[in-house]
Amino acid sequence: MSNAREEGWFDQEMEVLRAELHTLYQVSKVLSHSLNFKQTLDGVLNALHEGMGLARGMVSLVDAATGELQISLVYGVSDTVTEEISYLPGEGVVGTILKSGNSIVIERIMSEPRFLSRLGIYNPQGAFVGVPIRIGKKIVGVLAAQPAPDATPLLHEYQRFLEMIANLIGQSVRLSQEVAQEKRDIVEERDVLRRTVRGQYGFDNIIGHTQNMRRIFEQVRLVAKWNTTVLIRGETGTGKELIANAIHYNSPRARGSFVKLNCAALPETLLESELFGHEKGAFTGAVAQRKGRFEQAEGGTVFLDEIGDISASFQAKLLRVLQEGELERVGGIRTIKVDVRVVAATHRDLESEVQKGRFREDLYYRLNVMPLFLPPLRERMEDIPDIARFLVEKVGTQQGRSLSLTDAALRVLMHHDWPGNVRELENCLERAAVVTEGNLIDRDAVLLTGIDEKISVSRGAVQSLDLDDPDLDEREKVIAALEQAGWVQAKAARLLDMTPRQIAYRIQTLNIKVRQI
Repeated sequence: MSNAREEGWFDQEMEVLRAELHTLYQVSKVLSHSLNFKQTLDGVLNALHEGMGLARGMVSLVDAATGELQISLVYGVSDTVTEEISYLPGEGVVGTILKSGNSIVIERIMSEPRFLSRLGIYNPQGAFVGVPIRIGKKIVGVLAAQPAPDATPLLHEYQRFLEMIANLIGQSVRLSQEVAQEKRDIVEERDVLRRTVRGQYGFDNIIGHTQNMRRIFEQVRLVAKWNTTVLIRGETGTGKELIANAIHYNSPRARGSFVKLNCAALPETLLESELFGHEKGAFTGAVAQRKGRFEQAEGGTVFLDEIGDISASFQAKLLRVLQEGELERVGGIRTIKVDVRVVAATHRDLESEVQKGRFREDLYYRLNVMPLFLPPLRERMEDIPDIARFLVEKVGTQQGRSLSLTDAALRVLMHHDWPGNVRELENCLERAAVVTEGNLIDRDAVLLTGIDEKISVSRGAVQSLDLDDPDLDEREKVIAALEQAGWVQAKAARLLDMTPRQIAYRIQTLNIKVRQI
């Protein structure tokens, strides 16, 4: 009789071990396949229920904000039943496990005064096993379940097995926390980048106080709200790309991509592939399928700079994308729909190009829905001081030092025509910074860059200068006197109390170009 009883216990233990091995295998499959943490926990508790008969498996995790033990999941019970239930450290059986870090085995729930039964789902006549979930030495939660009624003699075996499963859950908790932290870091970095980009390309960072520029700003604010195609026009170096950036980053499409392409920089064959993409094997070197700029900008904006330089044959292909929002990759036969806003720019006189037959009239009207004309720098000379200070600060940041301009240097800049517009001004200031040893860019450093200080639209301002102003240097006084004298040297000499020979010498030594009236 004794041998039969021992054989029965042995068979039961072997059956439990086989069930544990099978359950452990199922748990490992769940942990290796699912990336959803709650779904992973549900799979683990399901494996415990199906493989070991452990009913109402429960996972409770510590809330980092409150330090309380919050029930995360109970197998077979709705989340609405558990979402408000939590335990303080030391409160009830579960809280005691959290505080002590020790497993607890209860043979009969109703005989345990610490068991609070807040869920009301466990059989009070049955047993209960709870074990801590750890990450290293830190306790982060509790795993608990109710064994089957006939499993009471093997409760400590269930405890050992649940401790093993709890260790695996602890690794899953650690991974989940790391992933959640990485997501928070990515979201924070994204938000910082968005704020930086919007600050960099916001309207407040486009310098201009003249009436022409204020009108441009108002037009940009209005057009940014809609998906209207915009054509930015103006001379090279007037800031067309800066305006395109402002339109995109202040539009509803700001969360989408802003994809740029200079149409003049590529031959027609490469331009089509760049914009529309190509299929594998479409041409020599096409070793893989590639999306074009329009597909890359899905949901965002495409900026086509120098649109006036594309060939007549390519204009027809571009027109279809603008009208229908459809394209085919090079070498492909499938029509692809794209949701993209187009902002284009050109320095060319498109009306003249249309008359000469070099630019399609239908494409011109499709692009010219909302034209923005950027004035050249020579028509907004009042903005030069602010623009120059901004650019000098930018150059100083690049060179790792603090730079500023003297008033005399600013006046030199005000006397130049700037045929290259803001881009020429930036290059001039960068060269002046290079030849400046200290932190103050003076008039001589600016003149060393080779700019022409001829009097242009600022002539009226020069004529009104007070020749006795102590802030004017000698060169400025001579130029002002010449301007007020109609560039007659003898009259200018009298204004400056000089002889004609003296003013002629000053004109030569100060490198002043004499204007012919």
